[in-house]
Parts: sequence; structure tokens; C-alpha cells
Amino acid sequence: MRKTLGRLLPLAVLIGTVGSAGLTAQAATAAEPAAAAPTTAGQGATADIKDRILAIPGMSLIEEKPYPGYRFFVLNYEQPIDHRQPSKGTFKQRITLLHKDESRPTVFYTSGYNVNTNPRRAEPTTIVDGNQVSMEYRFFNPSRPDPADWSKLDIWQAASDQHRIFTALKKIYTKNWLATGASKGGMTATYFERFYPRDMDGVVAYVAPNDVVNKEDSAYDRFFTKVGTKECRDKLAAVQREALIRREPLEAKYKEAAAANGWTFNTVGSLDKSFEAVVLDYTWAFWQYSLLSDCGTIPDAKTATDQQIWDSVDTISGFSAYADQGLETFTPYYYQAGTQLGSPDIKQPWLKDLSRYGYQPPRSFVPRDIPMAFQPGAMADVDNWVRNNAHQMLFVYGQNDPWGAEPFHIGYGATDSYVMIAPGANHGANVSKLQDGEKALATARIQQWAGVAPAASASDAAKAAPQPAPLAAPDPELDRTDLRHDSLRP
Repeated sequence: MRKTLGRLLPLAVLIGTVGSAGLTAQAATAAEPAAAAPTTAGQGATADIKDRILAIPGMSLIEEKPYPGYRFFVLNYEQPIDHRQPSKGTFKQRITLLHKDESRPTVFYTSGYNVNTNPRRAEPTTIVDGNQVSMEYRFFNPSRPDPADWSKLDIWQAASDQHRIFTALKKIYTKNWLATGASKGGMTATYFERFYPRDMDGVVAYVAPNDVVNKEDSAYDRFFTKVGTKECRDKLAAVQREALIRREPLEAKYKEAAAANGWTFNTVGSLDKSFEAVVLDYTWAFWQYSLLSDCGTIPDAKTATDQQIWDSVDTISGFSAYADQGLETFTPYYYQAGTQLGSPDIKQPWLKDLSRYGYQPPRSFVPRDIPMAFQPGAMADVDNWVRNNAHQMLFVYGQNDPWGAEPFHIGYGATDSYVMIAPGANHGANVSKLQDGEKALATARIQQWAGVAPAASASDAAKAAPQPAPLAAPDPELDRTDLRHDSLRP
């Protein structure tokens, strides 16, 4: 994930280390959106959907883009910088709306990062043939307060952003709502449900890591001893070792690339530290983005030229990732990883004799003028809540995805909730990649939660005939995904 975003776990700002009851009480203090203006003959249900959306206080239009069968709007919504103290100022948060019909359910999607301003559908949107609201996560430009008080970037504030958007749009889209997202977006959907459990009718969280105890990362180390095949693991490790052995000639190439692209390394500290961070990401990034069948593309480290080693590391990890210019977009992610979400610290013992810095923490990737302090209770609270309170939640993981080494678990207190694993899948795991029985069950439950399927018990859903299938016809453009853009960084 790092190549796209760095190490997955975001680092939100202080929500404190209060227990579940305290967090719930805090959630209730979030500023609610102002009530929409009363409907009139010109603003009632028969008015154009754009006019009705723009009648919501604080909503403004950036642009409308045509798409067959839909209306697609890019919007700004005015949000409090601090939902606990809304009088302290506001900022404009980008959202998009893929409008199909008010009679259909609505899916609330976020990647946890920037919003895509082109029409796209998340998988649950195709499964229920619904509308889709997509939110840009706070502090990702341009949805960042100016000046930026980074202490207001935390999981509760972001969940409160979603709550206000939902509250405002629910007046128009009155049917069932589902929250979804993948990677950091799956985490975001889960946190939203934890703090505002009455908003959504269901949650579909894809490949969402759950780093409950940040200092305990042995699950990741165990993952890398068994993922794929020994042959593939050995090939990846050999390339990493060879890259560090050839540090001098490869760093010469790096200096040339940096000069050609204008890369600087002030945040991470030096080109050498950036180089090693990219190399140490190589194995993680391969399993995150690639499949076992791609192992044949890995060069033989013993016979590979410097250029072949460089090209393989650059393709899989990306030498631009830890330059200032690569880090800048993802500063909010690294900040959250270092303050609340946690971040893996993998050992990679096959590199111990060659590594100078080890697997670097999020603090290395955030400018030093932004203060950071880790809050160890934040993820433990969410984990405890999910285990004991999850209702109509589905977690989907990929068998070969490193981020799935620390997943969410469903406890005895959960109801109508599931954890499913897609065989052989990477960080792009979804319902379509599940085994047939689980795919049918997941599809049926998602449609049931959205209110677009006949009632059926969980035990009968997988046996229903005909087999549940997405209600929307496939659309190669709408359903196009960018795994590296929408996922956590390794």
C-alpha cells in the first residue's frame, strides 16, 4: 500500500483514550447539518434533482458531468473544522453524487483519501443498482482547512463528516443506505459505523486492516513466511538483497531520476533513506498488488543487470514514493497511521545484515513541523465494538494480501455479520472473487440490507434460486478501479 499511500494504517488525531461509552457520548456532540429549506411548489419532489441537492444549506456545485443512465455531480459541502466546536470555523469538503433514482438505495463510499471526480461505481453500488455518494477524506487537498489544525484529523471527526453528509442527503434519498470502502476506505466505513451505528443499514468493508496493538506486528511476519510459494518468496527476497548489495550503482540511478523529475528528500531525510524504504517495501508491495501467477515477472537476482533490478523495484514499489513530491499527497494518511491507525513494523530478517534503517515508522514520512502523538486506545476501542456490536457488516479479505494479516473479527455479540476470504486474492479482493457459496451469501445479504431483495434467512440465502447476482448491468468505465490509488501504502 505504501506505494499508493504508504503503510496502510492512518493516524487520526486525538479522540482520547476514553472507553466505548465516552466515545459514544462524544459522537452525539457532532454538529448536525442545518435543516433544509422548506419545500415549495418550486422545490418539492418534482424539482430537478440538482436544484434539490443545491437547496441543502452549505452545498455548492463544482461541476456536473454527463453519463448515460445517471446524473453525476461534483460538489462542495461546508463542514465544521471541529464537530465538537462548530463555531470555530468551516472548510469545504468535496463529495460526488452518482444519481440514478430516488427510489433506489444509496451507497456511501470513501477511499479514505482523495475523491475521484469522474463517475465510478463501487461494487455494492452495482450489486444493489443504487445511487452513490463518495466523500473525500478530510485534510486531503483540496478538502483541507486553511490553516490546517492537524489535531482535527482523527477518525471521529471524519465519521462526523460522513454523518452530516448522510443526514443532509437522507432527506432526498430516503431508501436504505450502505457504507463501503476498500483498504483505508474499508476502515473508514467501519469507524463510521462504530460512531454512528444508526445511520447505515449495512456496511461492506473490503480489505480493512485492524491493527489493534500497534507494537505487536508478529502476524505480518508470520504472513510473509507462508504466503504464496517458497520459490516466489525466495525470488522476491533475493531481489531485495541484491538491490541493497548494489546500493551504490542503484543510488546513482536514483540521483539521476531525482534530478530529472525534481524529487527532493527533505521529509524522509536523505536519498539513501528513501532508497532503502522503497526496497524494503518490495515484497509487501508485490503481494499487495500482484498475484502468485505474476511471480514469473520477478528477475533472477543472480543474473539480473542493475537496470533489471532497478526496473523491478521501481515497478512494484516505486522510487517516487518517498520523495517529498510523492509523500505530499499522502501526508494525512501517514499522520493518521502515526497517531491512531497504527503501522506495521515487519522484520524481514533476510535483510538484517544489509539494512541501515529498518522498516521506517510513519513519523519519518510526515513533515517535522506537524506534531504527532500516538493514541493506543483508538483501534482497541473500534475492535472491541465490532466484536461485540457489529450488525449487518461484511468484511472481505484477500488470502494473499499482507494487510489481511490483522483483520477484523466478529464476536458472539455480533448479528448478521460476516468475515470472508477470497482465495488467492490480493488487496483488490471483493465479493466477485469469493468462492461461489460465499459470493451468493454476500450478494444476498447486501441486497437484503439495501432493501432490494426478498427477505431470506442467512442460512437460506446461499441456497436461493436463482443465485443472487448484481442488479446493475456491468459497465467497464463505471466499474473501473485503480488498486494503487484506492489502497493503503505498503
